[in-house]
Amino acid sequence: MDLRLALYELAARHRLDAPKVTRLRQLAGMEGEPTGLATWLPRGVAVLGAALGGFGVILWIAANWEDFGRFGRFGLLQGLVAAAAIGAWLKPRARAPLGLVALLGIGALFSYFGLTYQSGADPWQLFALWAALALPLCLGIRSDVLWTPWALVAMTGISLWVYAHLGHRWSAESDDLLVHLQGWAAALLLVAGLGTAARRFTGAGVWSMRLALTLTAIMFCSTALGGLFSDSGGWHYALSLVLLIVAAGMLSNPQFFDLFGLSAVALGLDVLLVAGLGKLLFSGHSGEFIGALLVLGLAAAGLLAVTVKVVLGLARQQGEVA
Repeated sequence: MDLRLALYELAARHRLDAPKVTRLRQLAGMEGEPTGLATWLPRGVAVLGAALGGFGVILWIAANWEDFGRFGRFGLLQGLVAAAAIGAWLKPRARAPLGLVALLGIGALFSYFGLTYQSGADPWQLFALWAALALPLCLGIRSDVLWTPWALVAMTGISLWVYAHLGHRWSAESDDLLVHLQGWAAALLLVAGLGTAARRFTGAGVWSMRLALTLTAIMFCSTALGGLFSDSGGWHYALSLVLLIVAAGMLSNPQFFDLFGLSAVALGLDVLLVAGLGKLLFSGHSGEFIGALLVLGLAAAGLLAVTVKVVLGLARQQGEVA
């Protein structure tokens, strides 16, 4: 039960007046400042300000595009990256926000380079170079403020690489399995690199790993669903199901337990199982759609209930929830 609602119910039951309700709230710790607010609020405001400031500089350059020559545009973007990097080096307290500005500036610089010279490179190469050049910055600053957007950039590069090597189309046929396996391997390596085992080397926090894991689960599920409803993509569905089961087993282990990641993987498993059951019920079915829909709905509801019970049980064992 929510603590605030419980206090209101208790006050109404005993007909407490306003001063007593205030005292009750004080005893429950609801009148004081939230724990860690003085530490995290300035950091959060600084990170948000850095992200908006870096984005604002990029938009300002775009708005005044015709007023700068080619070298002027390159100079402004390079100056933004250099100033942010030097500031992060000289000002340890502002290292993470300034590093974020530098990360955004690197992406803007490569985007402008691609627009200016029309090198003919695939978009995935831009994101790969962006991730590679920002990697030393992330390793030096060792903060999730940088690792989280870096994980998004890297996962975008992996997805675009798969798209390019599928012939610039999204498909899940039997001939595409090797390309998807390589993309999955790269995504899993990224999750492992941001995980707890490598955290003492990378300095990455939990949210970058959670983002990478969630995007990887989405990659598995979207590919598996495409394979499930294609003519020859059954292996995509089966392998995705096996990999998600293995991931759920690892995340259930106390050493790697993460409630957010386990919930994302469990949701992916539920989606694939319900989709597989739906195809089994409706494949070649010529009638009784109402009965099939009823079975599918009941199965989905039951599977979701079992999943929630199992995940909450594991979370209670790890002390994540009361």
